Amino acid sequence: MNTWSRFNIVSVVLGFAFLYLPIVLLVIFSFNESKLVTVWAGFSTKWYVSLFNNRGLMDAAWVTIRVALLSATIATVLGTMAALALTRYTRFRGRLLFSGMVYAPLVMPEVITGLSLLLLFVAIGLDRGFVTVTLAHITFSMCFVTVVVQSRLLSFDRSIEEAAMDLGATPVRTFLEVTLPVIAPAVLSGWMLALTLSLDDLVIASFTSGPGATTLPMKIYSQVRLGVTPEINAACTILIGLVAIGVIIASIMTKRREVQRQRDEQAAIAGR
Repeated sequence: MNTWSRFNIVSVVLGFAFLYLPIVLLVIFSFNESKLVTVWAGFSTKWYVSLFNNRGLMDAAWVTIRVALLSATIATVLGTMAALALTRYTRFRGRLLFSGMVYAPLVMPEVITGLSLLLLFVAIGLDRGFVTVTLAHITFSMCFVTVVVQSRLLSFDRSIEEAAMDLGATPVRTFLEVTLPVIAPAVLSGWMLALTLSLDDLVIASFTSGPGATTLPMKIYSQVRLGVTPEINAACTILIGLVAIGVIIASIMTKRREVQRQRDEQAAIAGR
């Protein structure tokens, strides 16, 4: 029975158009010959050349990439460890407090998070800059990694770990060679999510950044207040392309790992 009525189809089309049509227009006008972002004057890539010659935007982009890569990697390590602790150790002193502290950034407004981190850095005398922005991004993105990895660990079959340790593997070797390959798609998804959140952050970075640590979203926001330029469209288009490529690569890798896992399971069953 077909449950798709005309109203449902129109609602879905309008919803997706509302979400993605502005992005499509932004990408199209990044190739506009005219400096006016609302008037099409022909196809041109000169604004991309102008973007790469813009020292301010390039410096901000380099800071953003370094912060995103470093914070996403550290957040993934810490988030995976937190997920293991919450999944494997269901009873320990302070578990409720620990889980609350891990998940608090999920529901905490970014303004409050940014302000609290700013007060912390001022209190300990840490100058605002690259380090403070990185620490702030690690703080709020780690919880997202924890949620993603923990959801995979909850359905993890621990009997394969027990079998590996029965065969003489140490706990560390069991984790590296048995557990980690199984949860690798979730770890990779968490890393991609943390990377995207860091690239996109404006509010928290505005509170915790300092001289020489202006991120690309901060730079774009400061310029947009004076008017949108084609260089901004070009920069946003490149960011969209990078994120899309990253998502596609992560999806392909996850799919291949899942197919390989199913083949291994079938081979193990057939060998019994």
